[in-house]
Amino acid sequence: MVLPNGLALAYLGDALYELEVRKYLLTKKLTKVNDLHTQAIRFTSAVGQAKVMLKLLDGELTETEVEQFKRGRNAVANRKPKNTDLATYHQSTGFEALLGYLYLENLNDRLAEIIQKSIQIIEEIEAV
Repeated sequence: MVLPNGLALAYLGDALYELEVRKYLLTKKLTKVNDLHTQAIRFTSAVGQAKVMLKLLDGELTETEVEQFKRGRNAVANRKPKNTDLATYHQSTGFEALLGYLYLENLNDRLAEIIQKSIQIIEEIEAV
């Protein structure tokens, strides 16, 4: 299969991650939509995703996964990020591209593992 470009992978990865974060938050018995949204931002913001990538790049990813991350990170976007700096935006785009790649390659167990680690990383960072 010919993979889409890095930004298209990130587009898909963003949707996958958002869905999994929302499912996770519902398991925490949150029921108010405003609370769900506020909590989801911790995980899905560019800042949160960039923090996750720093941890994952420290020996958690395979060489191929790092290549896919870089593919998304280095993609040229035609828009300026609204709520973060450009470097953080690129890191988060790379994270999302990695998720999109894993999904399209049907590496669902690894996708679930990376998402679970990501959620765990954010929970640990926020607990400090």
